[in-house]
Amino acid sequence: MRVYLLIMLFFSGISFAQNTITGSVTDGNKQAISGANIVIVGDRTGASTDFDGTFKLTTSTKPPFTIKVSAVGFTSKTVNVTSANQKIDVVLKDEENKLDEIVVSASRTPERVLESPVTIERMGIQDIKKTASPSFYDGMENMKEVQMNTSSMTFKSVNTRGFATVANTRFMQLVDGMDNSSPLLNFVLGNMIGVSEIDVQSVELLPGASSALYGANAFNGILFMNSKSPFVYQGISTYLKMGQTSQNAAGNNIYYDFGIRMAHAFNKYIAVKANFTYMQATDWYATDYNDKTTAGIDRSNPNYDGINVYGDEVSTNIKGVGQSLASLGLIPAGAVNLLPNTNVSRTGYKETDLTDNKAGNTKIDFSFHGRPFGDERLEIIWQSKFGFGNAVYQGANRYYLNDFAMQQHKIEVKGKNFFVRGYTTSEDGGHSYDMVFTGINVDRKWKDDKTWFGQYAGAYIQSTLGGATPEQAHALARSTADTGRFLPGSQAFKNAFNQVINDESVLTGSKLVDNSRIYHSDANYNFRDIIKFAEIQVGGSFRLYELNSHGRIYTDANGPINYNEYGAYTQLAKKFMDDRMKFTGSIRYDKSKNFDGNFSPRLALVYSAGEKKNHNFRGSFQTGFRNPSTQDQYIGFNIGNAVLLGSAPDNLGRFSETFNLSAEGQSYSGQATKNMTGYDAYDNSYIASSVTAFAAMAGSNPYEAVKLLKKARANLVQPEKVKAFELGYRSIFEGTSIDVNGYYNIYNDFIGNLNVISTYYGQAQDSPSIGAPGGPLPTTNPGFQSVRAIQNGEYRAYQLYTNSDVEIHSLGFGIGLSRKIIADFELGLNYNYAQFDFDQAKDPSFEAGFNTPKHRIKASIGNDKLFKNFGFNVSGRWNSEYMWQSSFADGLIKSATVIDAQINYAVPVMKSVFKIGAANIGGKEYIQVIGAGAIGQQYFASWTINP
Repeated sequence: MRVYLLIMLFFSGISFAQNTITGSVTDGNKQAISGANIVIVGDRTGASTDFDGTFKLTTSTKPPFTIKVSAVGFTSKTVNVTSANQKIDVVLKDEENKLDEIVVSASRTPERVLESPVTIERMGIQDIKKTASPSFYDGMENMKEVQMNTSSMTFKSVNTRGFATVANTRFMQLVDGMDNSSPLLNFVLGNMIGVSEIDVQSVELLPGASSALYGANAFNGILFMNSKSPFVYQGISTYLKMGQTSQNAAGNNIYYDFGIRMAHAFNKYIAVKANFTYMQATDWYATDYNDKTTAGIDRSNPNYDGINVYGDEVSTNIKGVGQSLASLGLIPAGAVNLLPNTNVSRTGYKETDLTDNKAGNTKIDFSFHGRPFGDERLEIIWQSKFGFGNAVYQGANRYYLNDFAMQQHKIEVKGKNFFVRGYTTSEDGGHSYDMVFTGINVDRKWKDDKTWFGQYAGAYIQSTLGGATPEQAHALARSTADTGRFLPGSQAFKNAFNQVINDESVLTGSKLVDNSRIYHSDANYNFRDIIKFAEIQVGGSFRLYELNSHGRIYTDANGPINYNEYGAYTQLAKKFMDDRMKFTGSIRYDKSKNFDGNFSPRLALVYSAGEKKNHNFRGSFQTGFRNPSTQDQYIGFNIGNAVLLGSAPDNLGRFSETFNLSAEGQSYSGQATKNMTGYDAYDNSYIASSVTAFAAMAGSNPYEAVKLLKKARANLVQPEKVKAFELGYRSIFEGTSIDVNGYYNIYNDFIGNLNVISTYYGQAQDSPSIGAPGGPLPTTNPGFQSVRAIQNGEYRAYQLYTNSDVEIHSLGFGIGLSRKIIADFELGLNYNYAQFDFDQAKDPSFEAGFNTPKHRIKASIGNDKLFKNFGFNVSGRWNSEYMWQSSFADGLIKSATVIDAQINYAVPVMKSVFKIGAANIGGKEYIQVIGAGAIGQQYFASWTINP
């Protein structure tokens, strides 16, 4: 800190003759325009208007000079400044032309949206002000191309162009140039460490493959969130929101959202900024009690496994339990025949019993900005960001991120034509825990599995002998085995619960441990001031992962796992034909530690037709790729009924478990125990679905059933690739902004999961031989031994990460329209269509997980100037029903219609805006993720103060 203090004192002591230009910016109705930009032409020194449209620009440039005044939705205007301390009043004309907005993300260089070579969506300060959603991040759901997946009120993931998941590793999110993905999980945790609503300068969305410029993870799209500069936006801003959430399961609950931003430029050399936001609410309760194993809610199913019920994942064949009891002489051998050959699960706990259902998020960030030359030719930025919170994350299980913490620290040097930055991201799991294992191990605290299933089997036999029907026998058996069960809310339950969530071992606890890090650096240089015939850029990046879950999630029990990846790219852009034709070509090379290098080219053409060049046709071809994530490579996560296992070569041997063998298993293997490693999972396993089919038939016809068994042939996971073709058209036609696009994607080596069963003994084979009916059993045959292992329940289930050999195709198109209608009413409408093509018959066990509605329609209408200082906005969206596939649960997501609305009133004398709004005012609850809570209504009132 002493160094920073000395730097500040040094720059603060530098002074030059200063000229101060003041003024105001208004529209044609004499209403103030806040957030307008004022820049000295050729100097880039600037300022912005405050809430009442006034500005103050201080510069060492001597008059005469020219300033340019611009604001979104208005025509720009230049004004000559002829004397020092001159006061200027500027009136801007309305111009509803969002396609003239400047974006950077599409080509890593400033360009008009109209001239972008690919589809791009943008949300600016005025759009954020108008949103009817509870937050600007929620409001992105109304943008064209965006699909939002809500796992928790504080954990929402953005997706574009299909294959949506909560853990969206195919989509990047950059905040001020920093990737804010979790180092451990490789995906974005919504806006938990993003940017404050009052600090957002702009949001740019680039849907589709973007690997040519942004690397491996920009596979399905990338979101850029840029914050305000303290040189331009100064003063103290704050907002306060209070409201109520309403859900059938959770009832009505209060929520709070507060933020404050402080920014100050000491002079044109030094500026600082700090933000603090705090949000607290009751989360959407997850209460889907449908059975994963059968359709509907059937509590009479002895093997019931509820979607939001945890602990019932522990299941075993009750006849096999009887056989074990008989071998120990605890029941007569003949009694075994009274037990059904079916699986029985333990009684679980509801999710609402295993979490406090609190959703919260605290964000803190501060930054130091230095401009050694007093302008944007060179700027040095030090920025630190901290995020803390509570949320529910859904992967293979449901996880409660409790007091989760993540931080980022960045040093960046940037100028007119370059930037160099380095940052680190680290996280701490806090008191987070796995809710599935919480349910399992709370059950085991009061009664171990062996005792519970033994009591179940004994009670079933007794009730059957007493004349009970199978349904009655199962009910009585469960009631008997559940005797003494800890009831939610009881002190015994609370004690067991607290012990489990603070225990890191999956055998007895559920706590998640994480201290992982990412170290990242990247750079870019634009040669436009040196090379004149075309605009040429070069750049590159390097990233080091340090995975450290202490053996809880990854195979890093003996120390952190390190691996790296790097890339380099170049891009050339050139205009022809009187600047009507623009060519953009780029190529990037990326290399990861465990995989071969990969080239990602992109070619794009934009043609501007019409007298004013406002009819723009674009076409592009690019390839994208995605390196397997840290989970795909290094996970070794026991989720109870299976193990999630990554396929990095060094991961397979590092993961191991030891199991006791039955007497039969010992006779085959000659050992009392079996040590299972990742090699068993990949090299000696059956496809899980074939084992399920075998089990269903084995009781009646085992000789035919074995023909259903199929050996798994899972290759080690490799990068997945996409070829993306896109055509588009943008224009302003008789006052209407129009943007049309269509795309076609071809995916190869698509990464997905394969569920397999690996037996403790024997060798997995296609249709293994078990001999002829009535003949001798081939006990020395490895295939027969593996079948006996399945029948004895001596196997381990794994979920592997691998690639599909089947080529997957997806296509879609979208259209966006906006225009001003009567007076200042603004109407917006967009539509998206998406579908994919995957031949399931060629890879029956592979789930592509497209998870995207075929049809989406969004519309909005609003007026910022309905009358003096009063405005409103209403937005609505609809999606068709679609199938959701994930490692946690599959199911149909129904169509939904959601309407949000807000009214706002400005009080210029208080520099304030008051807003009242409601999300989902229709009140019909809907879901976006199978297993997550149904989304109800939110009502809010907010007060925002901007200087």
